[in-house]
Amino acid sequence: MSDESRPPAAGARSEAPVAAVIPAAGRGVRLGPGAPKALRTLGGTPMLIHAVRALAASRAVRLVVVVAPPEGTAEVKSLLDAHALPERTDVLVVPGGSSRQESVRLGLDALPPGHDIVLVHDAARPLVPVDTVDAVIEAVRAGAPAVVPALPLADTVKQVEPAAAPGAPEPVVATPDRSLLRAVQTPQGFDRATLVRAHETVTTDVTDDASMVEQLGERVVTVPGHEEAFKVTRPLDLVLAEAVLARRRLTDGF
Repeated sequence: MSDESRPPAAGARSEAPVAAVIPAAGRGVRLGPGAPKALRTLGGTPMLIHAVRALAASRAVRLVVVVAPPEGTAEVKSLLDAHALPERTDVLVVPGGSSRQESVRLGLDALPPGHDIVLVHDAARPLVPVDTVDAVIEAVRAGAPAVVPALPLADTVKQVEPAAAPGAPEPVVATPDRSLLRAVQTPQGFDRATLVRAHETVTTDVTDDASMVEQLGERVVTVPGHEEAFKVTRPLDLVLAEAVLARRRLTDGF
C-alpha cells in the first residue's frame, strides 16, 4: 500500500470532522405501494428526517449527504428545508444511482476534502440512538478502518438448502453457533480512504459496505448496537417504530 493510500494514523483522525452518507434512493417495496421508503412518515415526520436528525445529534458529524432518488432530488431538498435540523451540521442532497452501492459511491464522490471519517447509514433505521453513532465514530478514531454496530442473535439460526420452489420445505444442513454470529446495523463507520478504495475495487458479493472492506483484507470490528436501531422494512416494523417514538416522546421529550 502506498503512503498516499494508507489510512491516516489514529491521532490524525481524533479531531477530524465526520461526514455521513445516507442512501435514500430505494423504493422499499416490502412496505407496500406508496412513497419511497425513506419518505414514509413516522410520527408524522418522514423517516429520512428522523435519520438525518439521529446522525446530526452527534457533535462529531459536520456534514450529512443524502443520496436521493434521481427523479426526486428537488422533493428531498424541499423536505429537508421544511424541517428543523441542527445548525452545526450541513446537509447536502445528491442524486443516487440504480443500486445502493452506486448511491453510496455517488455520496462519497460528493464529499469535500477534510472529512477523513465517513459514516454510511440506512435511512430506514430512523431511531438509532446518538450513543451508538458516537461509539462507531470513536472506534474509527481509535484506529479501526471499519466499524459496525452489532447485536447478538436471540434466535437459533439454521442454514438450509434453498427450496426448489417458493414455499416448499427447505432441508436444514447446519446449525451455526449463534454465539459467534452478530446482527449488523448502521451507521457503519470507515476511514474515508479505505472506503473509497473498497468502492473502486469491489464489485461482487456486496452485502454492505463493511463486507466490501473485508474483501480488501482490512480489519472490520464491531461495537455494541442498540435494539432501537432496527431497520423499518415491513409494515409491522412501522408499528414498532411508532411505539418506540411514542415512548421517547413521553419519557424523554424527544
